[in-house]
Amino acid sequence: MNFHRPLIRLSVLVILMATFCAASFGQVFVSVRVGPPALPIYAQPLCPGPGYYWTPGYWGWNDDGGYYWVPGTWVVAPVGMLWTPGYWGWGSGFYAWHAGYWGPHIGFYGGINYGFGYTGVGFVGGEWRGGAFFYNRSVTNVSVTSVTNVYSRTVVVNENHTAFNGGEGGLAARPTAQEEAAEHEQHTPALAEQTQHEHLASQNRENFASENHGRPAIAATAKAGDFSSRSAVSAREAGGEYHEPAMSPKEARGPSTPENGKANSNSNEGFRSFTPPNKGAASGSTSGSTSGASEDKPATSESTPPKSGNSNTSKPSSQHKSSPPPKKPKPSKEERNRDKGR
Repeated sequence: MNFHRPLIRLSVLVILMATFCAASFGQVFVSVRVGPPALPIYAQPLCPGPGYYWTPGYWGWNDDGGYYWVPGTWVVAPVGMLWTPGYWGWGSGFYAWHAGYWGPHIGFYGGINYGFGYTGVGFVGGEWRGGAFFYNRSVTNVSVTSVTNVYSRTVVVNENHTAFNGGEGGLAARPTAQEEAAEHEQHTPALAEQTQHEHLASQNRENFASENHGRPAIAATAKAGDFSSRSAVSAREAGGEYHEPAMSPKEARGPSTPENGKANSNSNEGFRSFTPPNKGAASGSTSGSTSGASEDKPATSESTPPKSGNSNTSKPSSQHKSSPPPKKPKPSKEERNRDKGR
């Protein structure tokens, strides 16, 4: 019996390593030339019961339809784990999607104010106490008749609804020391119900920004994958003025792999092609831009399509030296004698 115990432990270790490898490299790299709309303003559905954890809504991407809204929803959380939301970050000429993950601590999510405890840094909507999750009723919609693990702690609400980090008009947040440490912890990817929830959202035409102009009819749901009227909550208003992109989704789609051709093995998010914004950019600015002559200017929802042709084209013709006229051939001896006799 004692002989088999090391083998059992080894098998469990192999399974865990495979799980974390899938979390590290299973994500698909997505980059886009236009930034996402502002986050819509909506109310949080009532928590279904103990153990449910809030995962905020976000803008997903579809190559045929562009940005579409993935409603915020409640899911049963893995015990002791916290959800770090995904976010869009500007870098290398594109907006790249950084996928969310489950971990023991909250990592960096671009400084985005997703609401309901996600103020841009950390999470103040609740906390684990042993094997039970306690909810902060000051920022989460929890009924004490169905959930008894509650407390109240005042939270300063950030009213900025910008949905991306870096670039022109983006947030200038940078990872804190705690967030950088959390990023190097072991993570697990989105739950199956979260993945299915996102897939179902992409099938509903009304969720696309081109249709709802930043104000989705289904902004949040009480349970993942349940878009029925008994579960869904509509957005009260758009988080900002919506501007129709000047290019089609297929034109806006960037490369499907990072610049270096591979994902960063030091990241548990499956990719990392992101250049943090310059220090001069103001946090939450709607009109600022990154500085530096060598950095590309980002394309926003108001951007026009890039001009065709390679940027490394030849110099203008005015900079080229003109070619000398062709030399006349020398006359032959007979022609010279004939000319003398004239």
